[in-house]
Amino acid sequence: MPPKKDSKGKGGKESKGNQPKSKEEGSGKASKESKGGTAVKVRHILCEKQSKSLEALEKLKSGIKFNEVATQYSEDKARQGGDLGWMTRGSMVGPFQEAAFALPVSSLNAPVYTDPPVKTKFGYHIIMVEGKK
Repeated sequence: MPPKKDSKGKGGKESKGNQPKSKEEGSGKASKESKGGTAVKVRHILCEKQSKSLEALEKLKSGIKFNEVATQYSEDKARQGGDLGWMTRGSMVGPFQEAAFALPVSSLNAPVYTDPPVKTKFGYHIIMVEGKK
């Protein structure tokens, strides 16, 4: 994701996340570390095909609430508005976790979500975070 490359260029080794924990975290995760927290209250829209996830993204951009788009488009058990509840660091797949902890807290009425969708072994996720602790 381009913003992460930018954060690496700005923060480099002098950032709060001094030493990467793994090779994956070596590419600009300083901003994630500085946002901290060990758990996020997360919602997502999961689509097997990228084209469907991009269609859902367009609905979000047109102003439809995140939970309504999730109910219509998401292809997983969290179809009821895409709510996954509180998830702890380490309980999510790598790219999903990185994106979730990098996002700011937002609301259903004014969501801040991943654009483009995040690809994992499960499909394409549009992620938003409702809380951090």
